[in-house]
Amino acid sequence: MNTEAVEMPRQSRLQLVRRGAAAGFPIVLGYIPVALTYGVIAGQSGLTIAELTLMSVLVFAGAAQFLAVSMVAAGTGAIEIIIATFVLNFRHFVMSLSFMNRLRRIALKAKIPLSLGLTDETFTMSSLHKREAKEEYGSWFYASLMLTAYLSWVGGSFLGGLLGDIIPSRLSESMGVALYAMFIGLLIPSIKKHSRIAYIAVIAMAVNYVFQLWGISQGWAIVIGTLAGGLCGIWILEDEEEEV
Repeated sequence: MNTEAVEMPRQSRLQLVRRGAAAGFPIVLGYIPVALTYGVIAGQSGLTIAELTLMSVLVFAGAAQFLAVSMVAAGTGAIEIIIATFVLNFRHFVMSLSFMNRLRRIALKAKIPLSLGLTDETFTMSSLHKREAKEEYGSWFYASLMLTAYLSWVGGSFLGGLLGDIIPSRLSESMGVALYAMFIGLLIPSIKKHSRIAYIAVIAMAVNYVFQLWGISQGWAIVIGTLAGGLCGIWILEDEEEEV
């Protein structure tokens, strides 16, 4: 009996591009409504269509963009916004390292630009398609996946900026709730997996609230609260893992 693994048929660049786009389509369905909401809220915050679209082009991080927009609306300074979004997106360094380690057969010159397209969603989807990393043209699959998600986010942001001037004011104002809904949506699954994450969230909120009471600007209070929550998480989650 032959126990050798059966080799998968070699796929062309075009086939992998098509498969990548298909894998990215579910992300598109999730990105479009959130990107539209971002565009509307960003427009309400005083950003022009060009500015809010350029933010999506350069940043490509939904949570960070929503946070930045809320801070812009509050009149926060640029340095505070940059630091807050940097802290919030620090996890991207970890995701990039994990992604590069998985794609060992792909050239570094391809992995570096691919890492720029990583988000929580594209990282998760690429993790579900590990076999493509062994393909000769595997980088084309991941590039197609990420480009599909990226274009939907940028396009949705632009369209949201346009719709902000068209849709009724009551409807556009109500879309601001999406900001809080999105962060809660990100938090709840994490709490279900590790219950002590709720303590981290409470600590971060408490620190943010206390510092604002002391007269610290909202932007710096967010930065300090985020850092405090992250540092506490090192010990809180470590204790939970030891108990399991």
